[in-house]
Order: sequence, then C-alpha cells, then structure tokens
Amino acid sequence: MHVTPEELNAALPHVMAAPKDRAAISMLCLRPAYNQRRFVEEISVTPEGGIPGERWSSRPWLTLEDGAAHPGIQVCILSKRVLDLVWRNREEVPHPGDTFIVDMDLSEENLPAGQLLQVGSAALRVSDVFNDGCVKWKARYGTAAKDWVNLPENRALRLRGILCSVERAGSFSNGDLMIKK
Repeated sequence: MHVTPEELNAALPHVMAAPKDRAAISMLCLRPAYNQRRFVEEISVTPEGGIPGERWSSRPWLTLEDGAAHPGIQVCILSKRVLDLVWRNREEVPHPGDTFIVDMDLSEENLPAGQLLQVGSAALRVSDVFNDGCVKWKARYGTAAKDWVNLPENRALRLRGILCSVERAGSFSNGDLMIKK
C-alpha cells in the first residue's frame, strides 16, 4: 500500500527537522543498467566519469547540447526520512536507485545550488537540476508521493532529493559524513 497524501503532509515537519549538516551517509547504491541495483560499501567518483560503471556516462536521462551526459546529475542523494516514508514494501519494491541516503535537510535553503559538499575524500557540488521524480518513482511509491515532491510549495524542499556533480575525485563509504563546505 502506498503512502497517502495525508500521511505525507503530516510527516513534512519531521522530514524538514533533519539535521542541517554533518550527517552520515548510508545505502550506497550503484545502477549499472536500468532497473539494476548493486549495494556496495564504497564508491569512487571522478569529475570526468562520475561513478565508474554507472549508466550516467552511457545512458543519461539528461544531456548537454552536444549530447554529452549532464555533469549535474552524476550523483543522486535522497533524504532518509523521505525514503522511510515512501518505501514501504522493501521486499517487492526496488530501492529508488539514489547513490546514497542521508538524514539531512536537502532543501534549497540549506543546500543551495552551487553548495560544496565533502563526502569522504570526494567533493560534490549541488546542481541546479531539479529532481522531480521519474515515472518509476510514481509507479513504485505512488501517485501521492510523486505529486507531493512536485507541489509548488514543496519544490524548494527538494523532497525527491538532490543531484550533484563531482567537483573533486575521491571515494566515500557507508558511515562517512556529508559536510557542507
């Protein structure tokens, strides 16, 4: 059963009460191909290649005018509180595929576009590309979950998570902190 609009709206204060900085990351996930998930303990990233083995470089959902993968979508980060709210059937419904999960406020106010983030030895930059949730988000977690992240009054909260480019190569592991720089 999917989450209801009433449950989503009631949970919003809890979601927005997440820490503002220095939050541990978890559930590191690679997406080697469509609908594939591989959970790992560590991920390495580069500005040129994003996450080696990820489909970002070969089949991105957003490209630049020259057809190259848009660097602003190399890494996807989702709020743990949102994930816990919408992902109810973890046995039958796939993980959304975000690179990692963090219990942190991902709103524009807390993490504006351009904000640098230290994650392990890597540096990420928050993108201005809005993550509105794809058709699969709606199918997996329900119409209410898709509509909720896209409500005009919720867009600045970035409830579907943030997208980032890799600013400095490095690696990060489960339990590393995401720190605003």
